[in-house]
Amino acid sequence: MAPALPSDGGAAVSLCPSTIPARCPSSAPSASHSPPGPRDGSNRMCLLAVRRDAARLPAVTVQQYLSGRLLLAMPGMFDPRFERSVNVICVHDENGALGIGIGQVREGVRFHDVLAELDLDPGVSPDVEVLHGGPVEPGRGFVLHSTDWGGTDTILVDPLCALSASMDVLRAITEGRGPSQWLLALGYAGWGAGQLEGEMRHHGWYAAAGHRPVLFETASAARWMATWRAEGIDPALLSTQTGRA
Repeated sequence: MAPALPSDGGAAVSLCPSTIPARCPSSAPSASHSPPGPRDGSNRMCLLAVRRDAARLPAVTVQQYLSGRLLLAMPGMFDPRFERSVNVICVHDENGALGIGIGQVREGVRFHDVLAELDLDPGVSPDVEVLHGGPVEPGRGFVLHSTDWGGTDTILVDPLCALSASMDVLRAITEGRGPSQWLLALGYAGWGAGQLEGEMRHHGWYAAAGHRPVLFETASAARWMATWRAEGIDPALLSTQTGRA
């Protein structure tokens, strides 16, 4: 067995049929008890949804669900650890939200390292980079992939992609019968019930449309700027302060 892969929390990699959390743990701290924003080992991030054609950042509509969209760190992000962060919002409903980061590489880890940790033969799979999906459970693996493959645990992240987190998708990839497009991330960012809505008016994030070429045809380091370009926005022209109703 290979040694445990390096991660923010020092945890070994895990994938299993029931590994996709539909919401954050119920023990998550309330947004009202500490400043908003992502923190390592916690499940809090803040989000700002703005209209693409606005000259000034307007107040957001908290009832808007953002599944299938790309969440971008705004210029002047309050937490430097999340500078130029890009996240796929996979789940967002009345029970909470879950996002997977796609803009940062997990240093020192490749796909074949993950397979070795899980005692899987790499087969025909490419030894691609592994992404840093977020600060929560950094040893938990998630595969974002095209919708031409599906397993028992797969959820549709419409219109962007699908999300799987079982050993089945990894076996399919190694055997050459998996999705045509895919990437692997370790960790996630999460919000408890009502937590995201309570944080949406704090400065930090922009909710872009789900641009598939950004996810599957763009290098990880270029996804932040590529998403802004796809939105028709120059991030250098955005204010670093949010508007208030």
